[in-house]
Amino acid sequence: MPKQEMTAEATRDAPAQKRLRADARRNRDKLVEVAAQMFASDGVDASLEEIARRAGVGIGTLYRHFPTREHLVEVVYRREVEGLCHAAEELARDHPADAALELWMQRFVDYIATKRGLATSLRLLLTTNSTLFSDTSGRVSGAMRSLVQAAAAAGKIRADVDASDVMHALGGIYSAPNTPDWRERSGRLVKLLMDGLRFGARG
Repeated sequence: MPKQEMTAEATRDAPAQKRLRADARRNRDKLVEVAAQMFASDGVDASLEEIARRAGVGIGTLYRHFPTREHLVEVVYRREVEGLCHAAEELARDHPADAALELWMQRFVDYIATKRGLATSLRLLLTTNSTLFSDTSGRVSGAMRSLVQAAAAAGKIRADVDASDVMHALGGIYSAPNTPDWRERSGRLVKLLMDGLRFGARG
């Protein structure tokens, strides 16, 4: 085939290839989004077939992106950590310091719900995939620390607050019994925690 014709054919094929890549990215993102929701509500044993169905794709598409359940779990966990850290930056930019902290802690409850659902597979990944936890370790506590320090500096919470103590308090939510009203109770606990943090603030 002449070089000019080959160039023309490649030009014609390029938009189709670009659409295919965009479609594949959308399918992958939707699968991860649905998986996070189902892992949070149903646990790590949530049906992969149901995840694919709710994402609007076939099970073959799911396996092309995620050959094993553990691969999907890892991607979901990394997504949750990334989303939580990004939320800290957005909330700090858009809200007063104490409101940003409280909204982030409510978002942290969603993160805990997903992590609880992934607990069994995360324990397995801990022994087989050291990079998962080395990559994410400290990022969540760092986001929390920045919000606590900003709220304390603004006089919105008491000045003697230690971010690690706040994280420890939130960690208690993780170990609470998984009852039907767990999310509602967890939200109330966050509000109570914020009341305690605000008490005695100079602002």
